[in-house]
Amino acid sequence: MKDASSKKKALAAVFLLCGVFSLLFSACGKQEKAQSGKAFDIYYLNREETKIVKEVFYIDSQEPESQIRQLISALEATPEDVSLKSPVGNGFRITSFQVEEGGQLDLDVDESYKKLPFTTEILVRAALVRTLSQAEGINHVLMTVGGQPLTDNIGVTVGPMTADAFIDNAGEEMNTYEGVKLKLYFANETGDGLVEVIKPVEYNSNISMEKLVVEYLVKGPDTEDAFPVINPATKILGVTVKDGICYVNLDENFMTQIYNVTADVVIYSIVNSLVELSNVNKVQIAVNGKTDIVFRETFNLVNLYERNLELIKTGENQK
Repeated sequence: MKDASSKKKALAAVFLLCGVFSLLFSACGKQEKAQSGKAFDIYYLNREETKIVKEVFYIDSQEPESQIRQLISALEATPEDVSLKSPVGNGFRITSFQVEEGGQLDLDVDESYKKLPFTTEILVRAALVRTLSQAEGINHVLMTVGGQPLTDNIGVTVGPMTADAFIDNAGEEMNTYEGVKLKLYFANETGDGLVEVIKPVEYNSNISMEKLVVEYLVKGPDTEDAFPVINPATKILGVTVKDGICYVNLDENFMTQIYNVTADVVIYSIVNSLVELSNVNKVQIAVNGKTDIVFRETFNLVNLYERNLELIKTGENQK
């Protein structure tokens, strides 16, 4: 009887171990199945909306449109990590997408997107672009809002974006924003002098301070006490700094003057504004990359220009 009891206990232990191993193999099988396919990074916002954070997501499909649909679904879903939030969970919807030739993904969102705060909007845009550009064959993303071109906080049209557009100058993920007060120079009422305008701006390190200055100059002042200088149709082709010299490359619209301002006001609006930055001492302006041009029969663009204090009308400085 004792031997029979011992055998029963031994058999029960064997069955128990088999059951445990069966559960373990089953769990491993489920885990392997859940992680099958290609790994993608899904970018979410943290709860404070100060940075983007990536989580791994697996997709079996090799077909681009299927991958995009699944990536969008993942972006719209509530993250398991309670410290994160969906980038699409900010009151707007993704209405449609289309894959174009050349690896461009056209992504349209509804009008509610315009209500996003500036700092949140850039993070949302970064999360969308960095996630969706991982789909097979997608090189860049072009966003529209209600079918119209997306513009940034200063009204400049945002063109096709790559994932690399959302890496800061230190090579880190785009996470932080800073506040700065730009000192910009626009025309006075008579167009023969410059007045100072202090412009508070929130920006991230994806854009250089030098380019930020030129963008705001092209956009024009938002005060009635100063007047625009540069043709607003002007496109900024490049802004770089080397050895204290800021090189500004504008398109041909810069040469077409639509405002009643003198030539020196135009040149020194750019020069004086840029020289306010600590790393800029001189400025050279090019048109479509060329400097062998004389601006309004007065200023040879091959020259380097320094600050001109004589044009500044101190009695008209802005707050």
